[in-house]
Amino acid sequence: MRERHFSQHRRRTREFESYVAGAGGRLLHAATLLTAEPPDDNPRARRLLTAALAETYARWDRLRGEDPYDRTRQELAARFARGAWRYHRPAIPGLARPHADEGLLARLTPQERLILVLRLYEGVAEEQTAALVGLPADRVRAICTRAIATMRSTPPTPPAPAAPAPGVAT
Repeated sequence: MRERHFSQHRRRTREFESYVAGAGGRLLHAATLLTAEPPDDNPRARRLLTAALAETYARWDRLRGEDPYDRTRQELAARFARGAWRYHRPAIPGLARPHADEGLLARLTPQERLILVLRLYEGVAEEQTAALVGLPADRVRAICTRAIATMRSTPPTPPAPAAPAPGVAT
């Protein structure tokens, strides 16, 4: 009995490791887009993905035909939404600017990033995205359109450095 349990555990671990080897890169990229961190320095995205994968692993035997990628993506979206929307403070125009090393997605609100990543990067249908984020489909469409418009607009230019005062050596 104990040997059979150990064998099932090894099989489960191998299946999950194989899944992560195949899907991990794409999921990490999606998490990085969500957190708007630079691809080479993304600790929040890695923590987010690790938590989502841990939940998927815990449910691995109960997936029963459910796509593990979809399950992990749902968990990733839910965890991002809970964390980001709870702590997000709206940017005050002219004061809050993304850091130079952050991408264009940093200009978006967490909700806009989530919807944009699900719709455009992951290719999730509008109705499914609406169900995932708990909004009506027409609201998801409007948010996605607004996010795309923001991405296409010219980014705000940082203020020019102040000129030194006359007579001050630089």
